[in-house]
Order: sequence, then C-alpha cells, then structure tokens
Amino acid sequence: MAHQRAQSMSTTEVAKEPHAVSLKVLRLTRPSLAIQYPLPHPSPTSTLAQSIPRAASLTYPSAPSSPFALSPLLTLPPAFGNAYVGETFSCTLCANNELPTDTPRVHSVKIEAEMKTPSLTTTLPVSFASSAPSSPSSDPLSQSGTPHSDLAPAASLQGIITCHLREEGPHVLAVTVSYSETTSTSGRVRSFRKLYQFVARPALVVRTKIGTVDGGWALEAQLENVGEEALVLEGVRLDTKSWFRARNLESLWDGEKSEHGEKGEKAKVVVGRGGVQQVCFVVDKVGEPDEVGEGGKVFMGVLNISWRGPMGNMGELSTGWLGLKLKS
Repeated sequence: MAHQRAQSMSTTEVAKEPHAVSLKVLRLTRPSLAIQYPLPHPSPTSTLAQSIPRAASLTYPSAPSSPFALSPLLTLPPAFGNAYVGETFSCTLCANNELPTDTPRVHSVKIEAEMKTPSLTTTLPVSFASSAPSSPSSDPLSQSGTPHSDLAPAASLQGIITCHLREEGPHVLAVTVSYSETTSTSGRVRSFRKLYQFVARPALVVRTKIGTVDGGWALEAQLENVGEEALVLEGVRLDTKSWFRARNLESLWDGEKSEHGEKGEKAKVVVGRGGVQQVCFVVDKVGEPDEVGEGGKVFMGVLNISWRGPMGNMGELSTGWLGLKLKS
C-alpha cells in the first residue's frame, strides 16, 4: 500500500509540473472609431466655463473641438466581442518559451488548431509569417512559411488561423502545442491542449416566400439585421438552376455591372440594428428541369447575400436550395 501511494504522489507531481512553453491566443478584429462626449457650451459668465477646459472631453488633447460623437481616433475592442455567422473568424496563436536565458533551447515546437462546430470538427491550417521581407501591397495574413522549430529562451512562434463561420451555435477552438525539451540528463516530448469556447450568432435573418405571377413566380426575401451593429448590404443575388432565369425588380440589388462596366453607388444600402430590408425577384422558366420531385416540386436556386460591417469587415451568407412547384 505504501509503495502504491508513493507511485500515485509521484505521478501527480509530474502532471503538475509547469510547461516550458506557454500559449497566448488573441482574436484579430478591426478597430472602431473612438467615441467622445463633447461638453456643452456654458455661459461665458459661468464658473464652469472657466474651470473645465473643452479639451477634457476630447479623445486626445490636440483634437479639434467638434460636437460630433465619433472621433478620427481608432480604438481596439476591450473584450472578445461578437462572432457572427457569415463572417471570418481570425486568431493569432503565440507559443512562448518561458525558460530562463541560461537554459537550452526548446526544440520541435508545433502548433495545431481545430474548430469544433455543432455539426463537425475541422482542422485549421496555421499560417506563419514569411521570413522574407514583404511588399507594401502584400497581405500579411496570406503569407505562409516554414516556422523555426527551435525556440531560444524568451523567443516566440506566432501563427494565424482563419475560419469562415457557417453555422450558429457554440464553437470550440482547440489548440495543441507540442515541443521537445532537453534536460541535463535526457530529452522528452511534451504537449498540452487548450480550449476556447464562443458562440456564433446570426447577423442576418432571411425569410423567403414564393408566389405565382403571370407566366412565372415571384420570390420575396426579407432581410432582418439581428446583430448589434449596422450593416451595409453590398448585394443580394439569386443564383438559379440553368432552366430558370431570375430578374430583380430593383436594379439596386442585381449585383450586375452597368453598361459602363461599373457598379453604381446606389448599390449599397445601410440596414441599422433591428432594421429590415425587402427584395423581390421574378423567376421565369426557360427550360425543362432535369429532376422533378413528387407533386412537380423542383429546386429553383440559392439566395446569396453579402455585406460589410461598420469598419469594412466582410460577411457572406447563402440560403439552402429554394424550391417551387411547377405549374401543371
């Protein structure tokens, strides 16, 4: 019994031994414009006008005095924020060597990541910054290279992951770090795994209704902004099967180029928080469907919506296949 108890204590001590490598995970998001609260103009004879300088209400002292609430100063989000379906979720993963400077290096450092959604688990490729100098026009998120597997004391290995959020509900980002640690007597391979959970919420709720019109069908779509911020709709497009043709009743939403080859400025519509935008398509039959279901039901097409957030972050959403019933 005494021997078994000693073995158990030894195993517990090894399990609690701190790792030589730590992991830091930071979500990458776009900044927002800082909000300032300008002071009202008091009476010149008021003691308040002499005691409080107007610069005290500005985001920074040298800012021009303006009653507008938004300032040109950018600020980073203080918390994780919201994750919306249709947007791209990005994170930076940083493995840091926490050993003192007089210890050997940590070898074969490897970072792996996967995203668990309500329906599946996907392995995410980790993109490491290229060692070669980048051009001003290049995108640092698209660069990839072979990371240095050896980490000197106080050195770091940093990578970036991106994941397009396609379904709502709980998501779990699982990050595994493995490395080889060299001691005075031997070497060993160690690893640890951390989980980061968040919830993906819908930014837009799409409701569709199909009715019949002379010689065809009419598809009505209602887009409701259920997010926390205003959205700029860039296009609503109906991609149909080859035996159907769709025409948008409002040219603002067709997503097609004009005669001059450019999109008009009116193609962008702002939908505020809780706002609703409606769009309608007329669908005509131009051929015979390859497959017809029971009761004359066929797949007609897919509705694609694209938008941008307040600071330009992109979002895309596609509905499932929309069906209709052929006229007898």
